[in-house]
Amino acid sequence: MDFWQKEPSFKLDSEQISILLDASSYRAKLLSLIKNAKQRIVITALYLQDDEAGREILEALHRASNANPELRVDILVDYHRAQRGLIGEAQSEGNAALYLKLQQAHQNRVRVFGVPVKGKEVFGVLHLKGMVIDDTVLYSGASLNNVYLQYEQRYRLDRYFTIANQALADSFTQFVDDYLIASSAVIRLDVRPIKKLAECKSDHKALMKSLKRAKYPYVTSSDEGSIDSFLFLGFGRRGNMLNRAIKNLFELGEKELVLYTPYFNFPAPLLRVLRKKLKQGLKVTIVVGDKTANDFYISPDKPFSKIGALPYLYETILAKFLKLNDKFVQDGLLNVHLWRHDSNSFHLKGISVDNRYQMMTGHNLNPRAWGLDIENGILFDDSQGLLTDVLEQEKQQILTHCTKLNSYKELQTMHNYPEPVAKLLGQAKRVKVDFIIKRFI
Repeated sequence: MDFWQKEPSFKLDSEQISILLDASSYRAKLLSLIKNAKQRIVITALYLQDDEAGREILEALHRASNANPELRVDILVDYHRAQRGLIGEAQSEGNAALYLKLQQAHQNRVRVFGVPVKGKEVFGVLHLKGMVIDDTVLYSGASLNNVYLQYEQRYRLDRYFTIANQALADSFTQFVDDYLIASSAVIRLDVRPIKKLAECKSDHKALMKSLKRAKYPYVTSSDEGSIDSFLFLGFGRRGNMLNRAIKNLFELGEKELVLYTPYFNFPAPLLRVLRKKLKQGLKVTIVVGDKTANDFYISPDKPFSKIGALPYLYETILAKFLKLNDKFVQDGLLNVHLWRHDSNSFHLKGISVDNRYQMMTGHNLNPRAWGLDIENGILFDDSQGLLTDVLEQEKQQILTHCTKLNSYKELQTMHNYPEPVAKLLGQAKRVKVDFIIKRFI
């Protein structure tokens, strides 16, 4: 039973929902919305990077504020992620240096906040997605940097939805105001000095407690539409409404369950449901990035870093899953597609059930999203199939660069991996820490 039917829904027409098919279109749409904003811009993202694309977006936000002093412009990113350099690079002030530089240059109403989800980044980050620009919600799993926005040739493919609905936009904004900006533990990153997390321990504890109970507020609307939409928030393993909705979607499938995930590492509760549904004859289609399309992948001809072993670890998890479920692969019930396109990377997430239920989310369907990060998602209940054609178009566009796996034997094994990777994964397995690592990826 779909438990969300007890909740009030945001009514949408199919005309209010648009799907963009590539990163360059997403970048163009975002810049256009910013330029034409009249009342508010509220952005939540893991990070806004100090690179060409990140600076382009932040400069556009400052220009919009300068042109319209009444315009609200608030950006919320992860507190820890914003104050470090890229993995493998020298220690630095991170993206926060850019935020300060532009605020000092413009002296306007643009504000950049850091949200500290946990005491350390490794234990959980702000993974909320969605941008409100006036009465439009622009929803994607993408953060803001060169590769996510295809500033040059390379891109990191995601999913991109625009939803023109005031009530939905109001709900996103009200949540940000009531639970995040209102908290003294949510800290400005574009002023100095930046408050240390140690200085607001009690406020941070209160923030974490409130977020575990939080939900997006329902905003009444006079809109009428044939598509019911629901907003979900998820933080922590207990009482996590987004996790509950995802598991419920897996259980609801009668014809086909389509899953998009960049990092193949399903949490145990989802694996159990998948196994049960496959035994019942449900067709399951999984689209996942090839290890070379993982954003942590390092080419064997480049200097090795331990983080570069992650894509290979994900591949071993996928191979084990396929081997365990080989009967369903051979029967045509389990279909796994590996995405790979030149040197580009893959970051898609989402769930489709029987061409009726569509979950748009930043949730990676992995243990980290399940229990550590704070996540959100938008569920469409499209009982009349009004979105079927555009979603099928999106799916076919994605599958253009996919190869279907016919057996686990088509994947490489540790014997084929670069020596440093095989050595590191072998050590992790011998000392039995691989199962701990899997909880954090």
